[in-house]
Amino acid sequence: LLRLEGLALLVLAVAGYAQLGAGWGSFALLFLAPDIALCGYLAGPRVGAALYNTTHSLVGPALLGGAGLATGAPVAMAFALVWASHIGFDRMLGYGLKYPRGFGFTHLGRLGPRDAW
Repeated sequence: LLRLEGLALLVLAVAGYAQLGAGWGSFALLFLAPDIALCGYLAGPRVGAALYNTTHSLVGPALLGGAGLATGAPVAMAFALVWASHIGFDRMLGYGLKYPRGFGFTHLGRLGPRDAW
């Protein structure tokens, strides 16, 4: 069910982006940008989880999108929709928000094969 929510978020954000009329080249270029936060894992799992969660929580795109709507800034809305699309895609694949124990420990469950647990 939680993965279906991720799919729904992905579909709705992509549909919103299409309605906005922004370029698909920009979408493709920005889609993986939130994953730059994975570099935080080079400083350890606690820092990595904090940075990952900051860029993979819906709070950021919601605030950015709301600000874009309030000020009539379509670029901000486009960025917010790409960001939300990325989050939906990750959640659809089972990559949830991280716990400081390590990358594989998420709010959607453990990542990896069950026999590795």
